[in-house]
Amino acid sequence: MEDLRIYRKRLIPDECIPLKNDVVLLCNAEYIVTRWKTLRPRKDFSHGFSVYCLKEGIKVSKFYKTDESLLYWYCDIVDYDIDINNNTCITTDLLVDVLVYPDGSSRILDLDELAAAHEKRLISTEQMYSALRRADKLVSDIYAGKFNKYRKFVESLENQDFTNTDGE
Repeated sequence: MEDLRIYRKRLIPDECIPLKNDVVLLCNAEYIVTRWKTLRPRKDFSHGFSVYCLKEGIKVSKFYKTDESLLYWYCDIVDYDIDINNNTCITTDLLVDVLVYPDGSSRILDLDELAAAHEKRLISTEQMYSALRRADKLVSDIYAGKFNKYRKFVESLENQDFTNTDGE
């Protein structure tokens, strides 16, 4: 699946966009790992790596500042729709996010958006429950010192030379 096309689908705002700057580094039945540059220039970060944990329903991204230092790990609670015939992966953001900072502290974001999406019938009750359970599992892993299992894929690949694979 080296030609895998990845899309980010948001519920708020309603959009589905191709992640055209993502380069797939690893793809198997459990994980997809990508290297990416921001779609639009930003002052707070410029690039990073993401691991799509297909069975867990989360996406863990390492965000770098332009000086190559770690800004934070950004964890999205998501659903995946993989179409092998069309070589696509649509990642639907279920709105709950967890940030993990370099000092190990963490922060949960956007629970209010999850509630609003449910009230507006943008997500089902089942999706809301699933998002909350996945977020709880992720936060429990972070508090138990098990976040490394999510970081290991990125850290094992980020120092490899991927010459001529950045799509430019």
